[in-house]
Amino acid sequence: MAVVFKKSNVITDVPFHYCPGCTHGIAHRIVAECIEELGMKEKAIGIAPVGCAVFAYKYFDIDMYEAAHGRAPAVATGAKRVHPENLVFTYQGDGDLASIGAAEIVHAAARGEKITAIFINNAIYGMTNGQMAPTTLIGQKTTTSPLGRDPELCGSPIRMSEMLATIDGSAYIERVSLHDVRHINKAKKAVKKAFEAQLAGKGFTMVEMLNNCPTNWGMTPVESIEWMKENMIPVFPLGVYKEVQE
Repeated sequence: MAVVFKKSNVITDVPFHYCPGCTHGIAHRIVAECIEELGMKEKAIGIAPVGCAVFAYKYFDIDMYEAAHGRAPAVATGAKRVHPENLVFTYQGDGDLASIGAAEIVHAAARGEKITAIFINNAIYGMTNGQMAPTTLIGQKTTTSPLGRDPELCGSPIRMSEMLATIDGSAYIERVSLHDVRHINKAKKAVKKAFEAQLAGKGFTMVEMLNNCPTNWGMTPVESIEWMKENMIPVFPLGVYKEVQE
């Protein structure tokens, strides 16, 4: 029988804890495959967040740290400065990176820290029962905005890729989506490019991945993928926001 797919050796055999239909697993696979293809398994360091991916250290067969909520960029900064030859990345959700960790990520980019942030944006707090996040859409219902996000009360969604792209220390920023195979393949190319830019010493890099949350959106997995495509992409347009300079 022909082998059509082989799991990356950077992913462990521990079953994921994520909700059925969530695309966190796809994001993990992309990151793992890029690490393996770059031959960096023995020199990769990942920083797990507080959030849905809090147990990411169980799933990557590499050196991993667990950071306090929002502090993954600070931990990654320390790891990279001590081991400049290593590939260092954070894996963070929108509550972790764009809310409590907003200052951390902004100043890591401003300093041009040679780390990569994998930013999972599902427009909601997933682990803690679906509260409004900095990226929650206008009108989107959450447990803390049951009538829908009101910009007069809560402001508008923060577009992290656009913001960080304006900072001189950032070297490469791209937003991708995980809603179909074509875009998943583009997401992998973006992660690999970000890692390569980091290893070349270009500066701070980030790949923002639009992700679904069937459980807290109150949808089936299929419905959540369609909702993400139809509602999130218009608010968070896909594309490269900061290109690597040669």
